[in-house]
Amino acid sequence: MKKFRVGILGATGHVGQRFILLLHDHPWFEITSLIASPRSRGKTYLEAAGESWRQEEPMPDIVKDMIVHGTQEVDSLSESVDFVFSAVDMEKDALIQLEEAIARSEIPVISNNAAMRWTPDVPLIIPEINPDHTQLIEAQKKRLGTKRGFIVVKPNCSIQSYVPSLTPLMDFGIEEVFVTTYQAVSGAGRRLADWPEMQSNVIPFISGEEEKSEWEPLKVWGKLREDRIELARKPLISSQCFRVPVEFGHMAAVFVRFRRPIEATDILMRWRDFSSIVGEANLPSAPRPFIRYFEETDRPQPKYDVSSRRGMGISIGRLREDPIFDYKFVCLSHNLVRGAAGGAVLTAELLIHQGWISHS
Repeated sequence: MKKFRVGILGATGHVGQRFILLLHDHPWFEITSLIASPRSRGKTYLEAAGESWRQEEPMPDIVKDMIVHGTQEVDSLSESVDFVFSAVDMEKDALIQLEEAIARSEIPVISNNAAMRWTPDVPLIIPEINPDHTQLIEAQKKRLGTKRGFIVVKPNCSIQSYVPSLTPLMDFGIEEVFVTTYQAVSGAGRRLADWPEMQSNVIPFISGEEEKSEWEPLKVWGKLREDRIELARKPLISSQCFRVPVEFGHMAAVFVRFRRPIEATDILMRWRDFSSIVGEANLPSAPRPFIRYFEETDRPQPKYDVSSRRGMGISIGRLREDPIFDYKFVCLSHNLVRGAAGGAVLTAELLIHQGWISHS
């Protein structure tokens, strides 16, 4: 197939670098534009990001000599890209203006940023869970006055370990969920080696994370209306979020109360049999299987399991009955792959499969 031309907004940052690793040899996409802050404008990517390259894998040769454009040059994007991934670090209002300006120039935007997650007509997508929410794009295009430009966002990385684990169980009647997340330092754009405070330490607060963990799942699970998503009324979610001295991987300890009694075997069967449109469509980034359950009592672990299925899968373990709730278990996802760049790449593949993105 003819490859889609892709721009990366925020290309020099932690998530932007992960986009480059995922896209440089992607079967559907080719990187044609790199955009970053004004201080990187006019430099080669190697000059702009070489000293701050944070990935374990080396920088791909294909991007080293590409010239980085500034965010003020987005007016010329339509000449070089079919769509863009956005992972730029900006103030909320400025970011909304930038992403909407790109969409109004008839360029679809798949955003990793939080700024527009609560805009009513902007879909908040986990491809395996709510692919039908992309239908909101029609209402959004009417508001923006566009023919092919729109914005789709992916949820916060903190919810993407446990929301997939709960989704196959929703029709059992989940009433209440308590979740504690244990989040890697790369989720803050940091490395352990550069963050002395995190050495042998746990920080029991991440700004804004608990609110996102409690409310964003309700939009993902919500009902599609003509121009908005009606939030799910259940389950009631309470969360605590901790920063832990781990490089990659967000874990979640999940406690669940159901409306009616169910057996552990029913839960295991739902996890085992879960399927989705992205798996059935054989999209390049779709993990197979999406959910994996570990029988071992000490798994999953970030050290051994975070990169399972190229970092796109969800790992679950330690399902057991709970004396206060009904059941408890643990989950793990890769925060930079499934929770950030990889989830956005899979979302782009879904949008192409559904016909929302075409060659310009």
